[in-house]
Amino acid sequence: MAYESEADDTADVVGVGFGPANLALAIALRERASAESAAAVFKARFFEKQQEFGWHRGMLIDGATMQVSFLKDLVTPRNPTSRFGFLSYLHAKGRFATFLNRKSFYPLRTEFHDYLAWAADQLADDVDYGSEVVEIRPVTDARGTTAAVDVVVRGQGALSTVRTRAIAVASGLEPVLPAGIEAGDRIWHSSDLLYQAEKAATGTPARFVVVGAGQSAAEVVGYLHERFPQAEVHAVFARYGFSVADDSSFTNEVFDPVAVDRYFTSPPDVKAMLLDYHSNTNYAVVDDDTIRDLYDRVYRESLSGVRRLHVHNVSRVRGQEVGTDDVNVRLEFLPTGDVTAVRADAIVYATGYRPGDPLRLLGELGTRCLRDERGNIQVGRDYRVRTTDDVKVDIFLQGSTEHSHGISSSLLSNVAVRAGEIADALEASGRPARHPRNRSSSVSLTEH
Repeated sequence: MAYESEADDTADVVGVGFGPANLALAIALRERASAESAAAVFKARFFEKQQEFGWHRGMLIDGATMQVSFLKDLVTPRNPTSRFGFLSYLHAKGRFATFLNRKSFYPLRTEFHDYLAWAADQLADDVDYGSEVVEIRPVTDARGTTAAVDVVVRGQGALSTVRTRAIAVASGLEPVLPAGIEAGDRIWHSSDLLYQAEKAATGTPARFVVVGAGQSAAEVVGYLHERFPQAEVHAVFARYGFSVADDSSFTNEVFDPVAVDRYFTSPPDVKAMLLDYHSNTNYAVVDDDTIRDLYDRVYRESLSGVRRLHVHNVSRVRGQEVGTDDVNVRLEFLPTGDVTAVRADAIVYATGYRPGDPLRLLGELGTRCLRDERGNIQVGRDYRVRTTDDVKVDIFLQGSTEHSHGISSSLLSNVAVRAGEIADALEASGRPARHPRNRSSSVSLTEH
């Protein structure tokens, strides 16, 4: 059955968001089309609300390095010969030899961001920046079957729709603040660090409080300590000290593609056990080098007698009052209950992220996505959401699948392989029809 499209445009697959996950998918689809007849391509459209490509821009701290190997880029684990790999980027930028001479698997974070932007620039025809997907409406026929959706996009001050039978939702991660806390000029989330620090630099900040015990918290502490050499920095966390991330060789296998297969087929108690065992690879842990650097700073200051870096371990924020010019923070030392007041220019919460709700945009269609007994979205091995039988639309999740696919769900480690698997699933489903390269609209959405 053919649907007469009332949408402004049509596409074989629509990607919601254009971070690394959907960027990797766009590359996988582009390479798939290039590898076959030059007369046919997938028609993919990606929508990104940012005005340009950006990935954790607020934490692109100068000198900070990636925590994953450069080989875990957008393509190499799936296609080592791809022209979109990090090594191709280095060659294009004239830094291939110097990068090798650096003798590190871990690029600077700013460099890796530049790599991602370099790759995104090559897919510019597939993405609309400054375009936010605000709604996904089911298109249902007289028999009650939903075989397409209209993706409603707000961009350039107007709404438009794209009809498709497959969507790839990469809703990314959302910053998390403690309950009851709202971000503002004196209360920052670490994701806004560089933006807020730039504002603070117009004055002469005297004191910062940083809450958290993970990699971001440690990096924020180090950054503020360097960026504002006259200011005190107070690190606050409930642990006795920063905990080291487990990046040992055997443990790193938990991020291998085969680990996804094993995790997916494991019973629920084994999944819970694996997440518990290996949470110290990713959550509330810090690179050993970063910990050593901070400890060394504290030690040097103890020798000089000029203390600017203060560590409040086994402590928590008991309360805070935000004023016009500062924020008064009360810190409780948990073993004794003693409270210390710190008057700061800003308090920075490096309290992590959570996956965005991938079904938020689906509205009524989201109620037809199946959930398991724990309330988690049911997702197939190919990252396709399981739905009621009357839904024939393919909904793929990029992220938000830690419960089903393991700890690498929201990380870079498996982005390349996952993109290839989703591209395989799209092709196997027969949903993405092949279109002449110069055909830009009027795609027939035929039921099957």
